[in-house]
Amino acid sequence: MSRRIRIGGVDVAFDSEPPAKLLAGAFARREHPLCLCCPEGVPMYIARFGGRHILKRMPETGPQHDVGCDSYEPPAGLSGLAAVEGAAIVENVEDGTTALKLGFSLSKLAGRAAPVAGERAETGEARTAGTRLSLKATLHFLWDRAGFNRWRPAMAGRRNWAVLRKFLLDAAAASTAKGKPLAHSLYIPEMFDAKREEAIVRRRSEFLSRALQSSGNRRSLAILIGEVKEIAPSRIGARLVVKHAPRFPFMLADDVARRMKKTFANELALWDANAEWHLVAVATFGIGAAGVAAVEAIALMTVNENWIPVETGYEAILVDRLTRNGASFVKSLRYNLPAGEPMASLVRTREGGQSMAMYLIPDDADPAWRTTLGELLDESGMQCWVWDIAAGPMPDLPP
Repeated sequence: MSRRIRIGGVDVAFDSEPPAKLLAGAFARREHPLCLCCPEGVPMYIARFGGRHILKRMPETGPQHDVGCDSYEPPAGLSGLAAVEGAAIVENVEDGTTALKLGFSLSKLAGRAAPVAGERAETGEARTAGTRLSLKATLHFLWDRAGFNRWRPAMAGRRNWAVLRKFLLDAAAASTAKGKPLAHSLYIPEMFDAKREEAIVRRRSEFLSRALQSSGNRRSLAILIGEVKEIAPSRIGARLVVKHAPRFPFMLADDVARRMKKTFANELALWDANAEWHLVAVATFGIGAAGVAAVEAIALMTVNENWIPVETGYEAILVDRLTRNGASFVKSLRYNLPAGEPMASLVRTREGGQSMAMYLIPDDADPAWRTTLGELLDESGMQCWVWDIAAGPMPDLPP
């Protein structure tokens, strides 16, 4: 989709990135360009990272953009974003950074036992109360900022690990956590290439030596985002092997592995049942005295063949049907929202048209759940489509 912005008093059309010189000039003037996706225009701002200037959406203006615009974002109340936006996710339009408040540690005292695996919000993460991002919520934030919860037919075949890594690192570079850029703590394996393996290993070692520095009896932890290749039993726990770093295993203590399998049973079942899908792990880890990577906390996310997150097989049916019909949509992400609370599964978008929120009612939904959903439908003020799973097969999709 071609996009138009008004910058420096001139209307400019572009297909991918706006002209660098125009962005640099507007940044120097502290100008707020206008996105012309709708007649009145929507203010934007310009951020500067590593010598590059990036056009960004102003906080809380996503729903003001046309639904076909790259900057469109559904109302935060349809997903788990509403509970963390402005509290655990704080935008700074002056320097273009996003400050994140994390609900997990990036350091560890020597000798302290590892915690159990990352929990769902209704268990270990409930205490965050939306004011701090859980490990999985942090992954959702980066996935959202990188745009991998969005789908248009033109995206087919354009996503691979190299593309994901680039945009996830870009999102992390524009974010800070615990007073430093998130990218400084984030390890995402490079796409494997046997011809470049020695150089890849060297860069990984250089990164980890910077990220995992010790201070007294406290050592730093790094964050892994990787596609799971295998989770296999080991002599004293489990071994997590990620694709693109097959010779760099991550070890899980027995209690961490056991809790991971219990907490993320749905994600593991979906991954096991669908050969073309991917399982993404986000974990904090350190390197022990033996030089082995040890996981401190972990969370899992299942994504389909197009890297769109899915929570259930029913949701996968909806996503697959929309994809086959050539629809565009934005997948809702749960962040810290407990799995037992309703939210829109996704928002279908249509250039020049209206967006439509699409909901799934689980077959075990009780009256309280349905009442909460009814309130959400009324508050959104959007067109909606509902699949009540207990009532039978998926109803026809709107034209």
